[in-house]
Amino acid sequence: MKIVSVVGARPQFVKLAPIHKAALAAGVDHVIVHTGQHYDPMLSDVFFEDLGIAAPDVHLGVGSGSHGSQTGAMLSALDAVFDEHRPDWVLVYGDTNSTIAAALSAVKMHIPVAHLEAGLRSFNRRMPEEHNRVLTDHASDLLLAPTEVAVGHLATEGLAERTVLVGDVMTDVLFEVRNEVGSSAPALAQELGLEPQGYYLATIHRAENTDDPARLAAVVGSLSRLDKSVVLLAHPRVVAKAAAHGISLTQGSLIAHAPLPYPQLIAAALSSAGVVTDSGGLQKEAFLLRVPCTTVRSETEWVETVTLGWNVLADTAEEILAGVTRPVPLPTEEAPYGDGNAASRVIAELSARMPAVGK
Repeated sequence: MKIVSVVGARPQFVKLAPIHKAALAAGVDHVIVHTGQHYDPMLSDVFFEDLGIAAPDVHLGVGSGSHGSQTGAMLSALDAVFDEHRPDWVLVYGDTNSTIAAALSAVKMHIPVAHLEAGLRSFNRRMPEEHNRVLTDHASDLLLAPTEVAVGHLATEGLAERTVLVGDVMTDVLFEVRNEVGSSAPALAQELGLEPQGYYLATIHRAENTDDPARLAAVVGSLSRLDKSVVLLAHPRVVAKAAAHGISLTQGSLIAHAPLPYPQLIAAALSSAGVVTDSGGLQKEAFLLRVPCTTVRSETEWVETVTLGWNVLADTAEEILAGVTRPVPLPTEEAPYGDGNAASRVIAELSARMPAVGK
């Protein structure tokens, strides 16, 4: 069996790691295509090194741009890649432009598509990611759902026959990395002279929080007023937006810092007093680490984190402050994202269903 995985952004590299490991263990020919959607080395190349993933077989080098230009460039390049490799499956991950481009290219070439992390819904039609994930689900031949909630969404949309519950592959790699970093002091805390539980860790990158100067200033202002140091891991795009708007990312309690390699990110989150983010991946990682999370959005795809009390949604500056400083949630043994063996289930499902789907 031959699988082509198409990835292009940091959360996808994390999901790719256990899939690649499981594919190799099963003797699967696994071709990795990196679109270059995230082109900063700290958000791209270093993840391959730190997570033990083989170097991409194909790197498209698309880089940044508008949704249309970026997706179009990927589509154009992926047609040739799929024609060359003619895989049994194209595996797409999550909700990025890389995902929708690969799905569209593959289905039009009559190559079966499997969507990893299928069925997530924010129900916010303003989010480009929501359109990407919905369109990809309806185009795909196999929907690999991470949670029971996701399975329910797909059934509601008439996609139950294509759906299988496999668990969340990010849980696989998170547990592995958590065990590796253990209880040692994170490099970030040592660098900045911070004590364990003496700081919050933050990431803010979504367009709705960064493109409007007033909104970005409000979010930054709320973080700067918190009762502990707040380390903001600032994506290059956010740094550029803040500079253009004249907003300092280092003020009050707030300290701007470059993004971290994945193991260092997990170590820093594990040692923090809490996480503040608009990232879907980090919300879930915080829950799995049992670190309180405040999500700077009005909705989340990972509703289980909110239901179980380890995540709260915060849309205003006051809600952010209240969320971050709330009491520590009650302990829970619930495991809505699986047992850490999702990747092996994914490879098994692709192998079992290959004859039924055909090429």
